[in-house]
Amino acid sequence: MSTPSVIPKAVLYYSPHSVWYEKGYGEDEVDLKVVDIDKGEEFSPTFLRLSPKAMVPTLVVPLRGSLASDVASRFKAISDTKALIEFLDKSRSATSHTHTTSTAPAPSLSPATVAFASASSKIIGAIQADEVSPDHLQHLNARDQAFPILESRRAAIVGYLAECENESIRMSEKTKAFWQERKIEVEMTLSIFNGHDVDGYLARSKEMWELIGPYALGDQVSIADIHLSAWLSHLVRLAGGSPSDDGDVAIKKVEKHIGNGFVFPEDFLSSAFSPFTEEKPVARSKLAAFWDAMKTRSSWKRVY
Repeated sequence: MSTPSVIPKAVLYYSPHSVWYEKGYGEDEVDLKVVDIDKGEEFSPTFLRLSPKAMVPTLVVPLRGSLASDVASRFKAISDTKALIEFLDKSRSATSHTHTTSTAPAPSLSPATVAFASASSKIIGAIQADEVSPDHLQHLNARDQAFPILESRRAAIVGYLAECENESIRMSEKTKAFWQERKIEVEMTLSIFNGHDVDGYLARSKEMWELIGPYALGDQVSIADIHLSAWLSHLVRLAGGSPSDDGDVAIKKVEKHIGNGFVFPEDFLSSAFSPFTEEKPVARSKLAAFWDAMKTRSSWKRVY
């Protein structure tokens, strides 16, 4: 008599700065495996078998219908960040049927109205666009941060190509072509450090900082905030900020790092005026208020 197999778990391959905990999945539901993108580990042959385009994070999940303990499991890798977050949101809720075991709350993060869904999609679409990736602002940190990281990635890719050349590993022509393309991209980036268009970047990213406040869609956290918090935390790190900074301090560091007198509009009132108190509302940047709101969440605290 055979012993029933254990129900398979999802596996999240992630960089420490690209994963967020908000849905309350239990430790026995998701395995976490770090991919060191600073060392170019996303280009390794093993990882490319899961994510052919070297996308981090990547979530490997058991397919529906293969969760029973007596059925052979089949898996699918999800590398698109938008699809990955939507999957995690929908797979654990009061109505999900994915055998989750955690007792933590699992509120839906997807907007409930058409108007908010449209606003959320607009914000997420802007964040996921390549031209507004915070990676582009690493050009401002060329000597201190971006240069050694890009050199490490280039070295990793060159090493894999060399192993193919001396036949210590065997990879498909498609994979070798992918490595060659990424090598060219990295080398081009290294060659144009001082030509980055900061003003153009800010113009293209403007939709992300025109949120309602304190969260992207108002008083309740939503799926848009998961994307926005990762984008903003990356931006603050590039500016020399820390997760422990207050919102106003963090955003001022970003403004100073950008330079040329750039400031974010201070069009969010931190508290409503009350005739029963002498405290008056303070005008702040919406991004500063958003930063402080996210800092209180367990997902933020767990990542940092």
